[in-house]
Amino acid sequence: MLLLVPANCWAAIAVSGRITNENNAPVGGAKVELRRETGGLVRAAAITDPAGEFQIELAEPGAYLLTVERKDYFPIPARPVEVAAEGTELHLTLNPVREVFQAVEVTAEPQPLETDQAASVERVTNTQLLEVPYPSTNNLKNALRILPSAVQDNAGRLHLNGGSEGQAHYVLDGFNIADPLTARFETRLSVEAVQSVELLSGAYPAEYGKGSAGTLVINTVTGDDKLRYNATNFIPGFENHKGWTLGNWEPRFNVSGPIRRGKAWFSDSTYLQYVNTVIDELPKGQDRTSSWRLSNLLHGQVNLAPSNILFASLLVNLWVAPNNGLGALTPLPTTADRRARQWFASVKDQIYFNGGALLEAGYASNRTFSRENPQGVGISEFTPYGQRGFSFVNARQTSSRDQFLANAFLPLLQLAGEHRLKAGFDIDLLNYWQNINRTGFEHFRANDTPARSVRFLGNGRLSRSMVETGIYAQDSWRVRPSVTIEAGLRTDRDDLLKNWNLSPRLGVAWAPGRSANTKLFGGYAVVYDATNLQLFTRPFDQTPATTYYNAEGLEQGSPSLLFYRVALPHYATPRATNINAGIEQRLPGGIFSRLNYLHRRGRRGFTYFNGADLAPEPDVNAVYDLGNHRVDRYHAFELTLRQPLRQQYEWMLSYRKSRATSNAVMDISLDDPLIVTDNAGPLDWDAPHRVMGWFYLPVPRTKSWAVASLFEYHSGFPFSIQDEYGRIQGAVNSMRFPVFAELNLHLEKKFRAMGYKWAWRFGFNNITNHRNYNVVNNNLQAPGFLRYYGGQSRAFNMRFRWLGRAAR
Repeated sequence: MLLLVPANCWAAIAVSGRITNENNAPVGGAKVELRRETGGLVRAAAITDPAGEFQIELAEPGAYLLTVERKDYFPIPARPVEVAAEGTELHLTLNPVREVFQAVEVTAEPQPLETDQAASVERVTNTQLLEVPYPSTNNLKNALRILPSAVQDNAGRLHLNGGSEGQAHYVLDGFNIADPLTARFETRLSVEAVQSVELLSGAYPAEYGKGSAGTLVINTVTGDDKLRYNATNFIPGFENHKGWTLGNWEPRFNVSGPIRRGKAWFSDSTYLQYVNTVIDELPKGQDRTSSWRLSNLLHGQVNLAPSNILFASLLVNLWVAPNNGLGALTPLPTTADRRARQWFASVKDQIYFNGGALLEAGYASNRTFSRENPQGVGISEFTPYGQRGFSFVNARQTSSRDQFLANAFLPLLQLAGEHRLKAGFDIDLLNYWQNINRTGFEHFRANDTPARSVRFLGNGRLSRSMVETGIYAQDSWRVRPSVTIEAGLRTDRDDLLKNWNLSPRLGVAWAPGRSANTKLFGGYAVVYDATNLQLFTRPFDQTPATTYYNAEGLEQGSPSLLFYRVALPHYATPRATNINAGIEQRLPGGIFSRLNYLHRRGRRGFTYFNGADLAPEPDVNAVYDLGNHRVDRYHAFELTLRQPLRQQYEWMLSYRKSRATSNAVMDISLDDPLIVTDNAGPLDWDAPHRVMGWFYLPVPRTKSWAVASLFEYHSGFPFSIQDEYGRIQGAVNSMRFPVFAELNLHLEKKFRAMGYKWAWRFGFNNITNHRNYNVVNNNLQAPGFLRYYGGQSRAFNMRFRWLGRAAR
C-alpha cells in the first residue's frame, strides 16, 4: 500500500513517512532509497527508526524510483514516486516473507546489504526452514544446522561458534528462553511457528548479553487479517524394521488469522512427535522403545491504539520417553523412564511516540520440570561389552525464571551524523530445586572381575536461587550514509558472584563507493557468560565413595571420598574477548558472498579441579575445588556464497575452517563416571573442516515441481579412550570419529485438488548411505574396542502438507 499526502513546506524538499507491516506494527531497520527515474543514481537513502519513521532530504523535486528493503520482508522494488516541491509524505506497508505456492519466473532477487550492522549476522527465514530437507523437520533445533556457524554434535546438542550450549544467549520474541538451570537451548518449537532466526556473533549490540558464543534471536509468526491454516504429515505411516510397526510420526498443525480484523490477531502452532526406536544389535523383544512429544505455541497481538501494541504468547512443551537411552551398548534394563515439561508465558507492551521514540516493557515466566526413573533399584555396571544393571540415577528437578525487561528507543539525534540511541534493563529471578538419589556404579574388566566401584553417600535434595540484573546503552552512529559506528556498554550482575561486569562493544561497517554492493565490517567486544547455577549446587549434593580392586577382584584399601568445594570467598565472572572482521559483497547475477573471521578467547571460566593434581586412589580422598581456571579458544574463517532467486527459490554454499579447544574439556561431575587428569584438548564438537550447502530450485520445464537438497561434510568429532577403571588414557579427545557426510535429495510437487492447496515431498536422507556413526566402544580392554555404532543409514522420507483453501 502506498499513499501520497502533501506535507508542509520544508527548508529543503523533504520526503518523510512511516513503514509498517500488515498489522500496522512499525518496521524498523528498513532501507529506503530514492533514485532519479532517469540516470538511476542513488540520490538519497535513510534507515527507518524503531517506530518505522524515516526522513530524506532532496535537492530538487521530480520523478523518483522508490525502493524499500528489509530482510524477512518482501521488498518494494523501484516504484515510481512523484516528489512535489512542497515535500511528500509516504505511508508504506511491507509484507513478511511467506511460502509462495504458485510457480514463478526464476530470476535473481535483489537483496540489501545491511550496511549499518558491524556484527556478523546469519539469518534463516520461515521459507528456508520449510524448504531445506534436514532430518526431523518438525523441530527448530534440528533446522539450525543449516546456519554456517552452527554445529550439532553426536548427542544432538547445538553449538554456535564453537561454544557449548550454555555459552550462547537464546532469545524468543525479545525474552530469554534458555533453560534456567543450565542456560542451554532445550525449548522445542515447530518450524512453522518461526518467522525468522538470526545468529549474531562477534561485536553484537549491547542489548544482548550472557552469551560469549553469540545470540540466537527467534522471531515467531503473527497472524493477519487473512485466515490461514495448514497441516503437515498428518497421516501416520508404517515400516518393516524387524517386523511391521508404526513408524516415526511428526504431525504438525497451524492456524492463524484475525480475532478482530484490523485490531487483534492470533497464531497457533502445534506439533506432535512419535519416535519409534529399534536397535538392530539387540534381541527381539528387548530391541525397541518409543517416545511422545507435544509442543504448542499460541501467539497474539492486539493494537490497543495506533501507537500502542500488546503482544502475548504461551508455549507448552511435554515429553514422555520410557526406556530412554536404549542402544547397542545400553540394553533395556539400563535405561530410564523420562518425563519433562515446560511452560513459557510472556507479555510485552509497546508504545510509540512522535519523533520516532519507542518504549516497551515486558514480563516472561519460564517453568521447567523433569523426572528420571530407572527400571529398578540397583547399580550400573560398565563392562568392555557394554552396560548392564540399572541406571544409577533417580531424579526429580524443577527450575524457573521470571524475567522483567524494559527498552527505550530515543528519537533520532542529529550530531555529526545520525545517532540512534537505545537503552534498557532486565531483571531475572532464577530458582532451582532437585531431589536426586544416586545408587552407584562399577567398572568391570574383560574377565568380569571388578576394577572400580563407586557408591553415593548423603542426600541429593537441595535448592538454589539467584537474581540477575543487566543494564545497557547502545548508539548506532551513522557518520555518513556509507559509514556506521556501533558503540555500546553493558553491565551485568548476579547476587551469586556479586560482580558488576562491564561489557564494552565497538564495531564499524563501511560501504565504499556509491553502489552499496560491498560492505567491510569488524568489531571488538567483551562478553560475559551467564552464571551456571548448577555448578554451585555440587558441594551440597551427594558424595561419591570409590573402591578399587586388584587383578583378582579383591579390594585395595578402604574407599576414598571425592568432595566438591566452592571454597574461594570471591569468584570472577567468565568472560570472552570477541573479535570479528569480514567483507560482504553482492556479485553479478545477484550472488551474495561473505568472507568472515571470528576469534573468541574465553577466560576465567568455571571448572572443578583437583588442587593436588591427583585422581582418587585407594585410601586417598580427593577434593575438587571450583576455580576460574578454564580457558577456551575458538577461531574460524568462513566463506559463504548465496543466491536468492525470485520468490522462494535459493541456494547457499559455505566452507568453515575452525578450531575449538579448552583446558577443561570434560566437566567433572557426579553423573560422569570418568576419571580425568589431563583435561586439555579439542572440545567434543570441534570440527576443523565443515562444508555445508543447500538449495531449493525449480525442476526445468515444469511449473509445479521443485528439487531440494542439503549437503553437509565435516571432520569427525573427537572422543577419548578410557581403561577398565574409567580413567582417560592419553590426551583427552585424542581420537576422532570417521568423517561425517550427508546428502539429502528430495522432489516436491505443489498442486491444487478438491479446492485446496497441497504439497507432496519425497526423497532420500543420506542418499549415499554413508555411515555417520555417533557411538563408539572406547574401552581400551574391550574385545570390541573402537567399534562404531549408530548413525542414520539411507532412509526414504515423505512429507505431505495441506496448505489451506486454494484461491478461486
